[in-house]
Amino acid sequence: MVWIEWAILFLVAVLATLLLVPCVSDLARKVDAVDYPSARRVNKKPIPRLGGVAMVGAMLIALMVYVLGVYVLGWHNDFLKFRNEWNVNMIGVAVGVGAIFVVGVVDDIVELKPKPKLAGQIIAACIVAASGLLLSSFHNPLPGGGYVELGWLSYPITVFYLVAFANVINLIDGLDGLAAGITSISAITIFVLCVVTNALAAAMLSVILLGACVGFLRFNFHPASIFMGDSGALTLGFMLGIISLFGSARTAMLVSLLVPVLAAGVPIMDTAIAIIRRKRAHRPIGEADKGHIHHRLMQAGYSQRVTVLIMWAWTAALAICALVMMEFDGPVRIFAFVVVAGLTIFGIIKLKLLQPALMHHYAPRARRPHLPRLHKAKEEDKDE
Repeated sequence: MVWIEWAILFLVAVLATLLLVPCVSDLARKVDAVDYPSARRVNKKPIPRLGGVAMVGAMLIALMVYVLGVYVLGWHNDFLKFRNEWNVNMIGVAVGVGAIFVVGVVDDIVELKPKPKLAGQIIAACIVAASGLLLSSFHNPLPGGGYVELGWLSYPITVFYLVAFANVINLIDGLDGLAAGITSISAITIFVLCVVTNALAAAMLSVILLGACVGFLRFNFHPASIFMGDSGALTLGFMLGIISLFGSARTAMLVSLLVPVLAAGVPIMDTAIAIIRRKRAHRPIGEADKGHIHHRLMQAGYSQRVTVLIMWAWTAALAICALVMMEFDGPVRIFAFVVVAGLTIFGIIKLKLLQPALMHHYAPRARRPHLPRLHKAKEEDKDE
């Protein structure tokens, strides 16, 4: 029965997104929330960027249908079970999501500076952490077992975790359909994790998030007629982080905690390399450049659509390996780890992702002019 409920919520999220996007597109043009062509953008014409409003609106509609199903049709109240079991304030979590959504909307309209934007993200993450949704412990993988309790450190770690998830999706959002597709694959991966661990509330949220992304891809896949903007990218990443915390609450296995991280492995790797690249070049971390993975693929001659499909496939491969590592022990888990490491190293080398940083570090010094010859020329001038 629960599968039918999830299917209904998925379809509601898809249909609501399809209906809301045209309305939001008109709104974005009226408030001038538009991406105009520039040197650092790939779009060749002005495109509205408030698509996240339609996606979040669709998710709210799906949640309203869920509430109606619980109280009228007798659906499973998975949130009530989760709240009673883990003492999480669901209203507080919702407020945190709303806070980061507002940050994204404001940034789409007026383009916030990096520091206020980051401050807003941290505040949103703090609200969620204060609501009791925390990464508080994990199973010790070393001989002897037991659990590692993080204590008060669970609060800053959770805040960092949520802000990081929000930003990796935001930074990867550089091509039509890229962020929505990667979020979809990550949501499917987390959904499988949640079903295996019987975290039904998180599984339901994954389905709704997936539906919003699938519906949005109808307008966002190349050639896109609307971008999700920060209102979408920040909120989607934040939601992935929250859902993964819901899902990992029932199991503190370290491998299970790594599943959502590996599912978002491509944007996480891209973000980490971007930070290294910009620090080596003595440039601000938040400054945009064209050294991201998708830029490298396009520089290699791939079209925008093929580039996006390659990155989707890469994300899916890492996600499958993560699930295999979660489900199997021994040689199978080792093999999956080798595949993950191999794919990552191959991608870094093939696309020369660290080349700018390495060239900066190892660039030979320019040779100085041959001084003796210059001195000789000056002496000849004096003699004349």
